[in-house]
Amino acid sequence: MAFVIDKKRTHYCGQLNADNSGETVVLMGWVDSRRDHGGLVFIDLRDRFGIVQIVFDPSKTELGVAKDFRGEFVIALEGKVNLRPEGMVNKKIPTGAIEIEATSCEILSSAETPPIQIGDEKVSELMRLKYRYLDLRSKKLQNNLIMRHKSMQAVRNFLDSQDFLEIETPVLYKSTPEGARDYLVPSRVNQGHFYALPQSPQTLKQLLMIGNMDRYFQIVKCFRDEDLRADRQPEFTQIDLEMSFVDTDDVLAMNESLLKFIWKELKGVDIKPITRITYDEAMNKYGCDKPDLRIPWELTDLTETLSSTGFKVFDDVSARGGSIKALAVPGYDGVSRSKIDKLTKLVKQMGAKGLVWAKKDGDSYNSPVSKFINKETFDKIFNKCNASDDSCVFIIADDFKVTCASLSMLRGHLANELNAVDTSVDKFVWVVDFPMLDYSPEQKRWVAMHHPFTQPVDEDMEIILNQDEKNYAKVKAKAYDLVCNGYELGGGSIRIHSQKIQNNIFDALAIGPEERAEKFGFFLEALKYGTPPHGGFAWGFDRLNMILSGTDAIRDVIAFPKTAKATCLMSETPGKVELDQLLDLGIRLSQSAKENLEVQS
Repeated sequence: MAFVIDKKRTHYCGQLNADNSGETVVLMGWVDSRRDHGGLVFIDLRDRFGIVQIVFDPSKTELGVAKDFRGEFVIALEGKVNLRPEGMVNKKIPTGAIEIEATSCEILSSAETPPIQIGDEKVSELMRLKYRYLDLRSKKLQNNLIMRHKSMQAVRNFLDSQDFLEIETPVLYKSTPEGARDYLVPSRVNQGHFYALPQSPQTLKQLLMIGNMDRYFQIVKCFRDEDLRADRQPEFTQIDLEMSFVDTDDVLAMNESLLKFIWKELKGVDIKPITRITYDEAMNKYGCDKPDLRIPWELTDLTETLSSTGFKVFDDVSARGGSIKALAVPGYDGVSRSKIDKLTKLVKQMGAKGLVWAKKDGDSYNSPVSKFINKETFDKIFNKCNASDDSCVFIIADDFKVTCASLSMLRGHLANELNAVDTSVDKFVWVVDFPMLDYSPEQKRWVAMHHPFTQPVDEDMEIILNQDEKNYAKVKAKAYDLVCNGYELGGGSIRIHSQKIQNNIFDALAIGPEERAEKFGFFLEALKYGTPPHGGFAWGFDRLNMILSGTDAIRDVIAFPKTAKATCLMSETPGKVELDQLLDLGIRLSQSAKENLEVQS
């Protein structure tokens, strides 16, 4: 092998330019394209850094192999850098002013015709995932993974400068009763016992604070066995950090500084101070706790305005303490009935029973409820919503959560349809003061809105200390989320550092003494020996890079992602294991599992 062993690569393809004219270089990479112009063969050679044009004269003995080059062949060559002839410069690429006149070359690896065209956006995602190693050659995915690398280094550099210690925590750990399903790992040595892959290193990072590590961070893999969405994966990466002797303002300030550093380093953008809104304000104005502030529209509460209209739907919802809210969409007065029917189906997916709309028609109003609501009331609706004459006002009346969720979905859907999203900027907001507890009718108990280690706000601490269950719904938590463009970038809280308060929270969550001793006994024990006030934050690192890379699919920023069914099409993971392995672990397959394997065989 003349190259690689004897002749080493001197440059990357995309790094050459006119300043290299006259130099002799050794390049290695993939044949991106081949053009045969009579006696000469032109190829574009591609590596991670870019593309450069190479000229071969196959009539020369040392270049005869060039006639065999095909797309995706891996080749090496030596040649001279020449300026391109006048009028032949390609201004679309950084190397467009030069070409390499090859003097020797070698095929390092041949290639069959690939099943997908590299970089072709029309290729189905299933094919791209099946041949991920080929798709990784595309400029888009390479740029995304380069961005991921740079953001990871930026995070490490910033947190190191702020005296954080990067500390690894175990991957094999205990199963916890809160959050999504755990991925369980059976123990061969202790049959019948299981590890769990961590959903978050929550208790571990708190124990590091008890252990006087003061400031910890980790770029850590986490696992959740849950249904997937475009911005979720079964295994994902967090920037996890924790700080001692802090309260909410300290944690928010540190993470806001980290955000500003990342955006300045990677996008060259200065981020202004980030607005804070409460959870209640977010829900009332935008219908969700991760609002996209690039959309200029807000929701309007009409419960009081429409509480006694004579329209049964509105009156009934108001009487039972429900919520009536509206969304005014400017420039939508010409919307058709068929379109409104489609929008009605859309909000019904979120639980809404129907969708009321109203448009101005000269001095009167066009609405399916016009016979129940007079012009004066419609005037009030439009005035309260600050609706323009060309607006269509959409109204939903239902329980508070259903009303909010439905109008939030409608807001996002119509903003995208009408190009009302300002994509020229990234808009951030802190959402604070989340409810501490939420009652689950299915489980018939209170559940934690974040997790059971979150500190209540000082004003509501007495409710928890007195175990005043009738007022649990009022308790706010020292919890906070960072939202960007409608995505939750991360979240965290100030943690409980008192064993008494922690036990009271477990009581509120109906986690009895036996269960808490089994699941959290070690942690409750640690709280007895001097725990500093502490708090932390966890960034969704994959989601962060999704936003930085300008894509809306988290799979585009992960080298080897899973599908929506948590499978890897490339490696056919998950797969079967031998019976002997199961017996070693003390595991026997159920009949349904056996039938599933037979179906897949």
